[in-house]
Amino acid sequence: MSVEQPRYPTSIGTSDPDTITLLGQNLAEDLMGRISFGELAFQLTAGRRPTPGQLRVFDTVLVALADHGFTPTAIASRLTLLSAPESIQGAMAAGLLGGGSRFLGVTEDTAKFLADTLAGHDTPDTDEGWDVLAREAIRQQRAREQLVPGLGHPVHKQQDPRTPVLIRIARESGTHGPHLALFEAIGRVAPDELGRALPLNGAGVCGAALADLGLPIELLRGYALLARAAGLLGHLAEEMRTPIAHDIYRAVDRNADYADPPTDGPTPLTE
Repeated sequence: MSVEQPRYPTSIGTSDPDTITLLGQNLAEDLMGRISFGELAFQLTAGRRPTPGQLRVFDTVLVALADHGFTPTAIASRLTLLSAPESIQGAMAAGLLGGGSRFLGVTEDTAKFLADTLAGHDTPDTDEGWDVLAREAIRQQRAREQLVPGLGHPVHKQQDPRTPVLIRIARESGTHGPHLALFEAIGRVAPDELGRALPLNGAGVCGAALADLGLPIELLRGYALLARAAGLLGHLAEEMRTPIAHDIYRAVDRNADYADPPTDGPTPLTE
């Protein structure tokens, strides 16, 4: 009696002794030297080739998210390299693991918030209509006692310099769609609804722009991590040339302020 062998279908890639096939094309003959890395990343995840306008916006987003200075993700990468200098992969992974709701993950969180809002409404055709929808979205989010993702930035208090550039390029490229329109409206009405002015941050605008490209919302954090991988590699290269991680470690260690645990704290390790 024959036993049926398990099958593992994929349309991504395969190889044999002579060729490598990627997305149904010969990697060496059809892709290498013919398409950019950004175009390949788009095709690998979307399953379709981007238009020139879509590729321009996609590449712009990757550039916008590549680095933002000494963020916790960059510091984690540098400190991991200090601890394990033989493990560049560990240092990269340490930084990528920090991509969450405060750093990088806002890209996906914003897109999901916008997509969920749009799912239950007709698409407005005027700025006034978008403003009404934006007010409703903010009020519902506040009723849930949740922050509106994509609003505010710890450094850029007045305007994130990436925001107007991303919106302009999306318009020029013909990809400006409902997610960006709703997010812009949120920026307009937020001061009245929240009682203070909060800028649309670059990560949130990136999420809206990627959503308008028709990319899967559940993958958008992955695109942010793809972009930040380049920035982390840059930090690690700089760390090798001009190390600072040891100074960071020593500064924290020398300024640690030890205090005995409270009397009602956890049970002592020994009796």
